[in-house]
Amino acid sequence: MTGIPRTQRRWTNWAGSVTTDAAAVVRPRDVEEASATLRAAARDGRTVRPLGSGHSFTGVAAPNGGVALDLARWSGIVHADRTTGLVTVRAGTPLHRLNAELDQLGLAMANLGDIDQQTLAGALATGTHGTGARLGGLATQVAALELLLPDGTLRTCSATESSELFAAARVGLGALGIVTTVTLRCVPAFSLAADEHPEPLHDVLDRFDELAEDNDHFEFYWFPHGDHTLVKRNNRLPAETAPQPLHPVRSFVEYRLLENSAFGAACRLGRAAPSLVRGLNRVGGATWSARSYSDTSHKVFVTRRSVRFVETEYAVPRETLVDLITELRQAARRLENPVMFPVEVRVAAPDDMWLSTAHRRQTAYVAVHQYRGMPFKEWFDVLQSLAGAVGGRPHWGKMHHLDAETLRERYPRFDDFRRVRAEVDPDGLLRNRYLDRVLGLPEEH
Repeated sequence: MTGIPRTQRRWTNWAGSVTTDAAAVVRPRDVEEASATLRAAARDGRTVRPLGSGHSFTGVAAPNGGVALDLARWSGIVHADRTTGLVTVRAGTPLHRLNAELDQLGLAMANLGDIDQQTLAGALATGTHGTGARLGGLATQVAALELLLPDGTLRTCSATESSELFAAARVGLGALGIVTTVTLRCVPAFSLAADEHPEPLHDVLDRFDELAEDNDHFEFYWFPHGDHTLVKRNNRLPAETAPQPLHPVRSFVEYRLLENSAFGAACRLGRAAPSLVRGLNRVGGATWSARSYSDTSHKVFVTRRSVRFVETEYAVPRETLVDLITELRQAARRLENPVMFPVEVRVAAPDDMWLSTAHRRQTAYVAVHQYRGMPFKEWFDVLQSLAGAVGGRPHWGKMHHLDAETLRERYPRFDDFRRVRAEVDPDGLLRNRYLDRVLGLPEEH
């Protein structure tokens, strides 16, 4: 490849919060084509950004006028060992396809988030996580990565091979190279017993540590203008236990109609008449219903989301969570612009990845959302301020305003990450505006 033809294209993420141009979109069929694209872009003085599904709320994947490398053709499982549970997957594989293919092999990922539309590489790059006090995010399940470095060479990294690159690249923001394959440490397929029911917020906060420790997976949702929560407990079933899924009609009514269609209608009403939002919040929280069922793990982890929104999320030391939610509740009462969406709270175990939001501490995640098209800045700034006071770390794929100077204070290995980045991408081939802000400009050599 001697050059990359200009085929300018507008790029927008899922939430519509970031829109930018790509000078060209390249869809490589193999590593050789991708490597040639990197070398051609370097010769042309252009930057390159890998594209996933666009499900990040930030500009982490935004091409910003450079070349967009679309990995949609890099999909599917390459190799699986059912004995060890090691599964090598192409980086562009969407999580929903990966879950289905693993299930056919009698395998599963030990923990997942509640959205499965991201590509595997994109989910890892931004630190996507589920919930579980003894479990980490998706990147903790990675045994090895194959990276196409900015100079066009291929590098394999693991705990024993290029270990510093491995520590950095598992949550790498797409700043160190193009992930080509991921080797996952999977577990035998399992079913989860799901218990979802409403509880008063003060009861949940009083028992927060107990709920986190006594369940494999625990989270709760809370409408900020009300006092009700929906508590979700997911626990592993013994292997010989047959799951009992929700009846298809009930599943359709509760998840598709109530949680998406009816909630979407309420959001549109709230956007048109903001004075109704607080009342709609209280009604929404009061009408949450209880349900218990069991199913294949990924079918319990994942929730269909058709109502579009914007989101910010902070990872805070778990011991600060109760006070933070108490302050957040008080702040919600003073908002000029009411909030339509519930707050989501999850937990995670400590890990050792340099830019993981759970690096070296027991973590609670607090995510706040707003319906697309409604004012969100005031509410998001409240969380950023409260979380910042306790050393909160923003989710890399969700909206925030922090820069490298601030983030350096919150990540003990931040400068190590920047050093590795300078080693593998000294010319900033993979940079964009978001990375310039959160990592600082590439170091001069």
